[in-house]
Amino acid sequence: MKVIVAENSGFCGGVRRSVELAEKAIENNDKVYCLGEIVHNPSQVKILEEMGMVTIDKDALERIHDSTVVIRAHGIDQKTKDQIVRNNNQLIDATCPVLINIYKKIQEKEKEGYKIIIVGDKNHPEIKAMASYIKNGIIIVDESEAKNITNQSKLYVVSQTTNRIDFFENIAHELEKKNDDVVIENTICKATKIRQDSCQSLSKQVDCMVVVGGFNSSNTNKLYQIAQKNCNNVLRIETVKDLPLQKLTNFNIIGVIAGASTPDLVIEEVVSRMEDLTNEEFMNSIEDSMKKIYPRDVVKGTIIDVKDDEVFVDIQYRFDGIVKLDEMTEEEASNPKEHFNVGDEVDVYVIKLDDGEGNVSLSTRRVEGVKNWKVLIEKFENEESVEGEITGFNKGGLTAKVLGINGFIPASHIATYFVKNFKKFVGETWELKIISIDERKNRLVLSRKEILESLLDEQWEGLEEGQVVTGKVARLTDFGAFIEIGNLDGLLHVSDISWNRVEHPSDVLNVGDEIEVKILKLNKERNRISLGRKQLLDKPFDSFTKEHAVGDVVKGKVVNLLDFGAFVEVSQGVEGLVHVSEISWEHVEKPSDELNVGDEIDVKIISIDKDEEKIGLSIKALTEQPERPERKVRKQNNDESRKANRANRKAERKAKDDSFGDEDLNNNIGFAIEEMLSGIKIEDDDDSSEE
Repeated sequence: MKVIVAENSGFCGGVRRSVELAEKAIENNDKVYCLGEIVHNPSQVKILEEMGMVTIDKDALERIHDSTVVIRAHGIDQKTKDQIVRNNNQLIDATCPVLINIYKKIQEKEKEGYKIIIVGDKNHPEIKAMASYIKNGIIIVDESEAKNITNQSKLYVVSQTTNRIDFFENIAHELEKKNDDVVIENTICKATKIRQDSCQSLSKQVDCMVVVGGFNSSNTNKLYQIAQKNCNNVLRIETVKDLPLQKLTNFNIIGVIAGASTPDLVIEEVVSRMEDLTNEEFMNSIEDSMKKIYPRDVVKGTIIDVKDDEVFVDIQYRFDGIVKLDEMTEEEASNPKEHFNVGDEVDVYVIKLDDGEGNVSLSTRRVEGVKNWKVLIEKFENEESVEGEITGFNKGGLTAKVLGINGFIPASHIATYFVKNFKKFVGETWELKIISIDERKNRLVLSRKEILESLLDEQWEGLEEGQVVTGKVARLTDFGAFIEIGNLDGLLHVSDISWNRVEHPSDVLNVGDEIEVKILKLNKERNRISLGRKQLLDKPFDSFTKEHAVGDVVKGKVVNLLDFGAFVEVSQGVEGLVHVSEISWEHVEKPSDELNVGDEIDVKIISIDKDEEKIGLSIKALTEQPERPERKVRKQNNDESRKANRANRKAERKAKDDSFGDEDLNNNIGFAIEEMLSGIKIEDDDDSSEE
């Protein structure tokens, strides 16, 4: 292996001057601050901070007094410089001399009536500082913005010092086409151009190009772009720790170039490490330390390049990895350059080790899924529950999503009871138990029933017969309503809904109603609970008998007719019996001969049996008993017969008086007794009389 270092690498004169001024300030002062990073290279910034310099931002400047403040190589605006001095600070201006010269030129041209056009990155500190020295400058970043500037005269065009010369010239020529009196000033730093030319030349001669510099360094990024145009294998690193030694073993000639803000020490470390690759012992250690990567692994990598449709990632393997658009998340794919930055660490999923072009095929989209599978497997092994959203249904059960992974709930595992309508559950979120999981087959089987059953035992312990609980009406049937009590289901039979007659539960209840019920019976073995609602309501019979007594006359409605009598509803839920013998004083063969169902009548209460909850009623008791005609005729006949008998007995006594004796005395006594008895009337139950 051969390593070639570009002739022009590392510090340019301006950067070296800035660093030396900072080092001198640290040596001579106790409190030294630098407004912003001295140069865009973390390694150099760290070296100076370890020496004692503190890097601050513009917001912190207000608090800095009586200290030494170093101005970074990229410069700052004049107002900020004035503020530093006002706070009684010593100002050490380490701004690159090239930039100071540009400030003077654009100020002079503006005084001459030229409009200043600055080509560069609007967010770069160099451009922000440059724009602050003129009143009405325009910053443009590409050719499309240049095309929008038309029919102008007296334009003075300058460039960010780290731009590529071809990039700047294309924009400048575009401005010349549609405007008059355009003065183009190539302000690209000579040191930058020299390094770019060296990169152009070297990258055409090598198998691999290594570009060393801060990931946020503009001039280093330009070198990387140039190298990519001429070499198929370009590596972007910040320090030696980013060097992918395993990959480098695949190349015979390696070129090295460093950005203008890269310290010599960093370049030396990188070159030294690559030269070690010719050492057999060192190579063996690299081979031993090489990562073992397999498909379906999730590994950490460092982003080394970002394009519009793919991202290159160093995963410390023999080959780089590539994440294509279709393997990014939806958000990432919308704008890869916004979501990925060179130098960032990222978790990637290994799809395959060779995509056919010598690269490892990677995915960021699948990373979360793999992590979530591991979480689910761990929960399955620990018998922990998970939370899932019901997303759909089919003939066999429900589909659910858990941590972004699709799962299935068989019909037999939806509930502790038979479920017919699956659709009603869609959109709900449930606690679920994993009963089967297989990542390779992408299979996840879940159960809600097991969760419910585990809760049932706890709930059974808190229930007892006679207890009053609140439940929700879950479903209605012809024979009653099923009430949810926590995770248990109880049956409220139609006969126990109300003391009044209920034809169908839906006449009284609705699904979703919350009602109070009484536990009538518990059967844990059969998982059955019998409930009552009417038991919590006053009995209509009790209420009626509190307000009415025997002898009261009430209104009622005939609700049923039987052979032995008529049932009359005297109050809602309270019925009494009018026996057939109590319908009329006249003989009634059948109640239906006198009454009809639905008739509203007055009745008299003749009996109340509270033990049996029976009420006796009478209709005939409301009228007087009528006198019968045959009784009058019979009485008249009896009176006439008695008169005739008396007359006959008198005649017989008179005839015997003439021959009165002892015997006659006895007879007369007998006659006297008969005469006395003849005045006494005896009636039997058949209305017959005897004397």
